[in-house]
Amino acid sequence: MICGENEQSTDVISVWEGDSINITCLMEDSENEVGTYLTASIQPVHVVYVSKQNTSYVLPALANRIKYSKEGRNLRITLHNVQESDSNIYLCTTFIKNDGHHKKLNGKTTTVVVKAKASGVFEQSPLYVNPQQGQSVNITCALKSSHEYEEIFLLKTHRQPESVLYVSSQNASTIFPAFANRLEYSKQEKKIVITLHNLQKNDSDIYACAGVVKNSSFLSVNRSGTMVLIKEVEQTDCSNSSWAIYGLTIVVALLFSALICCTLYHVNVKKYFQKKTPNVVYEDMSCSFRRDTLIRANTYSTGN
Repeated sequence: MICGENEQSTDVISVWEGDSINITCLMEDSENEVGTYLTASIQPVHVVYVSKQNTSYVLPALANRIKYSKEGRNLRITLHNVQESDSNIYLCTTFIKNDGHHKKLNGKTTTVVVKAKASGVFEQSPLYVNPQQGQSVNITCALKSSHEYEEIFLLKTHRQPESVLYVSSQNASTIFPAFANRLEYSKQEKKIVITLHNLQKNDSDIYACAGVVKNSSFLSVNRSGTMVLIKEVEQTDCSNSSWAIYGLTIVVALLFSALICCTLYHVNVKKYFQKKTPNVVYEDMSCSFRRDTLIRANTYSTGN
């Protein structure tokens, strides 16, 4: 990979063979500007050069498939009918005059992934995973036995094309911002196992293994990749259900307490208003009166 001063953003363009792509380079647009290059970084070669005076150069091998135009400060380069061999890392570079010398200013880097209909040098697994949010997945990139790699990439190629991981054969590596602190990998001879952690919904995409193999001048890309589709955890429904059960329990407890209180209240009120029965023994005085009368009568009778 080419590195230099003032390195800017990195884009990923993923297309099928036969499509067209656009790469835009930002020019300096000053009196000190000399010209702008678009360079293929793998086995470096200049693809397009446009000078301040509008003189230009186009790589002969691409002359019948490439067009360019200047739009303000932008140099727009269109490559038609792309081929697998066009997969590469393209770097925009502007040269300016500085104290009588030319100074190189590196601009945007664009990784172009051309998905070929024929299988490439990489075997990748799995083809599809469907984890939940917060879970992890493993993606394995393996070179076919007859090849050796110099650089390996893991790229998002569909929904939001961007670089995920770069590893060189000398063990230099770069984890790109999309998975900062969320990626681990291990190398085993011609195989690399990449673990993506704490997956979120916007991580859903197609992840493709790509790489530069020895004695090759282009980026080889796995044609199918791994489709990663993240299932959203339905925390809201579970939370609402828990709250509903909790709320229902409280309501039932309150109603039960109210019922007990109401029952006790009515019992006390009834007892309070109930007429008390005197705790006395009634004697039938009429009978006693009659008995006394009869006794007295007999007494008088006996006396006669």
